Amino acid sequence: MRVTTTLSLPRRPSSVTRARHVLATLLSLTDAAEDSRGHLAVLITEACTNAVLHADPDSTVDITIVIDDDVCLLEVGNRGSIPAGAGLDAALPAPLTVGGRGLPLITALADTAAFVSGPSDQVLLRVTKHLTGVRTSPVP
Repeated sequence: MRVTTTLSLPRRPSSVTRARHVLATLLSLTDAAEDSRGHLAVLITEACTNAVLHADPDSTVDITIVIDDDVCLLEVGNRGSIPAGAGLDAALPAPLTVGGRGLPLITALADTAAFVSGPSDQVLLRVTKHLTGVRTSPVP
């Protein structure tokens, strides 16, 4: 099964919840196991939260979700720039009660995660996650 959707949401905290609900709805169409669904909920929450917090003020949060058999691809983009020193190999901050957990959590839960090229003024985070429990389509 292949399911694709694209969202362009306003840069506000409620958009994080909306994106998570759309992803959960799409995942409900699959046989994905609860652990995969939970990991993806954290992944989209952290990616969208970062976009809301760090995007240019008049930017939208642009999200693409693709579920293709047993793989889920998430792309979260916004207008802005990657903060200096931010990377997907960052360690968790100490103490854990402050910000800065998003990218390390994304790295820990995703199968792949990378900032990829997009339009010159765009930040685009691409995340993939293999879904456990999903039966892949038989080859005809």
